This record gives sequence, structure tokens and C-alpha cells, in this order.
Amino acid sequence: MTPFVVPADIDDVTVASGGNTYDRRMCELLGLDKVTVPGRWPTPSTKARVALADTLGELPDGSVALIDGLVACGVPEVVVPHARRLRLVVLLHLQLADESGLPPERAAGLDRREREVLRAASAVVATSEWAARRAIAHHGLDPKRVRSAPPGTDPAPRATGTEAGDQLLCLASVTERKGHDVLARALANLADLPWTCVCVGSVSRAPAHARRVQALIDKLGIGNKMILTGPLPDAELESTFAKTDLLVLPSRRETFGMVVTEALVRGIPVLTTNVDALPSTLGPDVGMLVPPDDVPTLTEALRRWLTDAELRDRLRAAARAREVEDWSVAATRLAGVLR
Repeated sequence: MTPFVVPADIDDVTVASGGNTYDRRMCELLGLDKVTVPGRWPTPSTKARVALADTLGELPDGSVALIDGLVACGVPEVVVPHARRLRLVVLLHLQLADESGLPPERAAGLDRREREVLRAASAVVATSEWAARRAIAHHGLDPKRVRSAPPGTDPAPRATGTEAGDQLLCLASVTERKGHDVLARALANLADLPWTCVCVGSVSRAPAHARRVQALIDKLGIGNKMILTGPLPDAELESTFAKTDLLVLPSRRETFGMVVTEALVRGIPVLTTNVDALPSTLGPDVGMLVPPDDVPTLTEALRRWLTDAELRDRLRAAARAREVEDWSVAATRLAGVLR
């Protein structure tokens, strides 16, 4: 059984993420041996580094091992020596330096560490074609060693939504990269229109930022309409999806954007940013794309959605017609790399 080394919080619903969902589904579908390591990755404590070294040290020479890039890429001093004797596959969800809000010096240090790990690995798996191309170009990797295995989706019932189209959903951890602050400022410009925006996602990954976002919402006077719920149980999230008219994802960076395909499989249109992999994840003529960090353009796109019934009908039809891959396709691609 192939081991898959992942962060210990993989099953913690309070820090739910697309990366954790991806890792869990690959374990389930491919029968991987889930090996968790404690620590605050990618900058773990000495104790966590020792735990990772012990985990890798127990694997026989020449064996294949899959490791989450969040665990591997920040600690080349631990990983690279084992990469020389193992056939190590690194699953790269997000390049470490791409997390928003990092001081430049820290970002550069993480970037150097990640490059060392990825160059030592036998193979690298990215979660989109865009992310694979960028990893190759940015880190100078051999293209023959880099593959992509985009996430899949589970079958889901079509959302009923509302006739007015005024029920908005932002499904993302409240971190700087996800752009909740931009969304708050845009929504505050729409006080003349009816709308509700439910923001579902962890507030514990970046608690200081989450507090700043809530303070901004309160300052803008939209606290009764833009609601940070934290993570929701599966049944409650499905109920929220069912009455959603539009998914809004104002990300600053995104290597895939799983919530986009989760919305599309339910026939929910998407308004997101034209950065990184998001345009290809969404697909042509399916939703609306705006530049990141652009409050006026996001405001105008939301206003169009809320006031133009013909636009809503057209985008709903396009979302319902959009075909998205299921998890078995992603698992087949990853299995091919491991073989």
C-alpha cells in the first residue's frame, strides 16, 4: 500500500480546505495508507520535523511515497535526504510563496526551500494544468517529471435558487488570499439592492485576518447581510447550496478553485477572478470574471447579476450545461503517476 504523508489536520472540519478534501478523496479512492504528521506546516516546530523525519525514515529504500507539498516543501533539510533513496511524489496544491500576505523575505525563503524539494522529487503532481506549467517555469523543473491531476466533484442535486437571484454564497476559508475584504467593499456599494451573502469557511486558519474582515463588515454596516458562518456541517452546507443563486469567489491567487466546480455541478453560476487557473476551471462563457482587488468592477458585476434577469437566465443555463469531471478521473490520473 502506497503511503500518503499528509498534515494531521486533514480531518479537522474547523480548518476545512480544498487541499484536505483532495487528500482525503485520494486516500479513499486509491486505498492509500494515510500517514499524518503533526505540526504547523510549512514552518513546523522541531518536534514536527523529527516526526516527519521518523515517518520517512521508516520507509524502505526504493519505495514509492506520496507527500502533500504543504508538509514537504518547507523542510528540504528533512525531505531531500530521503528523496535520494525513495521514489518521492510531491502533491503540490499551492506554491508556498503564493499565499497572500507573506512578508517578502519569508516568501522568498519558502520559495527557495520549495524549489530544492521539488527538484529532488521523483515526480510532482499539480492540481491543474496551469499550476503544472507554472511550477515547471518557476522552479526550472523537468517537464517529464511534472503531471496534473485536477480535483473532481461528487454528484449533487441541482440548486433551486430564487427567482430574484439575490442569494449569494462565498465558500472559502477567510484568509487574505480569498479576498473577502474586496467582496465586503463591493457589496457595501449595493445598499440600494436586496441581497444576502453567506460566507462559509474556516475562520481559524488566519484568525487575525478573519477578525479584520469582520470588523470591516461591521464598519461598512452590512453585518446583517454579509454573514461569516465559519465551516458548516455537510447537511447544512448542502441546504445552503440548494438556495444559492450565485457563487462569488474573489480570490487573489488560485491553483484550481474546487468550489467553482462544486457550484457548477449544482447548476449554480459563478462570479470569480481572472487569475491563475480560475478561467480554465470555470470554462468559457459559463460565468463572470473580474480582475482581483478591483472593487468597482466586482461591484458592477454584482449589480448586473442582481438587476439583469436575462443575464441570470443565460448564466444559469450555461452552468447547468457545463460538464465537470468526477473524482474517479482525478484518482485515475494520480494512480498513473504512482504506477
